[in-house]
Amino acid sequence: MKIAISGKGGVGKTLLASRLARTFADAGYSVIAIDADPDANLAATLGFPNPDKVMPISEMSDLIEERTGAKPGQSAPFYRLNPKVDDLPENYSLEHEGIKLMVMGRIKRGGTGCYCPEGALLQALLAHLLLARNEVVILDMEAGIEHLARGTAKVVDKLIIVVEPGRRSIETAYRIAELAKDIGLQNLAVVGNKIRSQSDKEFIISSLPGFEFLGFIPYDQALVDADLGNLPLLDSSQRITDEVRNIYQALFPTANVAG
Repeated sequence: MKIAISGKGGVGKTLLASRLARTFADAGYSVIAIDADPDANLAATLGFPNPDKVMPISEMSDLIEERTGAKPGQSAPFYRLNPKVDDLPENYSLEHEGIKLMVMGRIKRGGTGCYCPEGALLQALLAHLLLARNEVVILDMEAGIEHLARGTAKVVDKLIIVVEPGRRSIETAYRIAELAKDIGLQNLAVVGNKIRSQSDKEFIISSLPGFEFLGFIPYDQALVDADLGNLPLLDSSQRITDEVRNIYQALFPTANVAG
C-alpha cells in the first residue's frame, strides 16, 4: 500500500503519518516512512533518536553529484534525469522500532520553479519507492503534492488530505484536490483532525461534499502536554491511537489490501 498525506501546515499530517506507520508496522508490514515536508518533523514524532541530526537526501551534495553528474544548488545544463537510486533505501534510511525512515528535503530551489540535480534524484528515488518496492510507503508531504508526478501518482493507493475545522484548511483541501486531479490522482480521502465536538465534524463534512471521509481524530490535550513536555507523542493519547486504527481499517476496502 502506498499512502500520501497532505494538508495545510499545522493540521496534523505528521501525526497521522507517524501513527499510520506504527499501526502498519505493528500489524507485521514492512514500512518505509518518507518525510517530504521541508519542516521535517517525522523523525521526532516517530521517536527516532537524535532526529535533528538526520540529513535530508537533498542536502547530500556528494551523493547528488555522484548519481546525477552535477553539483547541487548550481545551474547545470546537463545532468542525469534517471540516476541510480535502487540502493538508497538500504544505504540511506534509518530504522527505529521496525520503521524505516527517509527524509527527502526540498525538491525545488525556492522561488525558481526550475528542476535541478537534487530534484532529479528525489523524483527518481520516490518513483523507485512507489513503483518498485513491496513495502508499505507512507509519504508525509507539505501543503501540496509537488513530490508526486504523473508517473508515480497512478500507483498511490490513497492521497489523504488532513483537515481541521477552519476555512483555510478547507480551502487548502480543495486546492490539493485540484492539483491531484491535474496529475491523474483520483483516490482521494479526507481525515478530520482536532475534532472537539460534533459541530466540528459536521462543519468539515458539510464543507467538503463529495469527498470520502476515512475518520475524525479527536483533539486531546494529552498530546499537547506530551509535546510541551518533550515526551513521546505516539503513545500519548489512547483516543487518537484508537481512531487511527479505525482509519487503518477503513483503508483496506478501498485499496484491495488483505489484512
